[in-house]
Amino acid sequence: MKQLEETKPEWRPAIRQAMREAAEEESRQANSGAVSAFNYRWEHVTSVVTLAQKLARLVGADEEVVEAAAWLHDVAKSEGENHAETGAVFARQFLSKTDFPPQKIENVAQAIFDHVGLWRDSPLSNLESMVLWDADKLSKTGLTAAFHWTGMAISQEGEVTMADLITRRQHATWQAKTVISFHTEPARIAGEKRFMAFNRLWDELEAELNGDDLD
Repeated sequence: MKQLEETKPEWRPAIRQAMREAAEEESRQANSGAVSAFNYRWEHVTSVVTLAQKLARLVGADEEVVEAAAWLHDVAKSEGENHAETGAVFARQFLSKTDFPPQKIENVAQAIFDHVGLWRDSPLSNLESMVLWDADKLSKTGLTAAFHWTGMAISQEGEVTMADLITRRQHATWQAKTVISFHTEPARIAGEKRFMAFNRLWDELEAELNGDDLD
């Protein structure tokens, strides 16, 4: 009698769980062993997944590749500067143990490997890499970024003043380069809107704190 082949786990819940565990481990490393009340990494990744899935549909990218790459793009973030390379290796090994289409695993790994950098001097050539890069940077532009970074600052640093938050905004000058680096037309349009909303938010907040609306 032939031995039944072991059934591989479903890839979607498996990669979601893997990312959740990685996000919690990163949070513990940053917070003396405790998971912070606001887990920036998890919030960021779930945002990127949503954006990547919609972008994939809009531009005709492989939705399975993009979804898997979006979930796992920061799975090795705690490894430091080489997190994209390490994450690509992890994706190859992890997805091969699930029911994810084996012929698409390398494309997932490539997209993860390509996602680094807050802006690019030259565009990527792989469509799924473009989509992941754009989704990742969209999540770091606009009101999403403002609230993600605020939550992270409060959860990791304790006492944070409004002035501190406004000062952090002034260091986000790289966003202008990000906006002109987007690959896909939908991301470029959204990026410009988010960039304006990000700056408008902090300008209006600073004006209120200074009482400028009383003039």
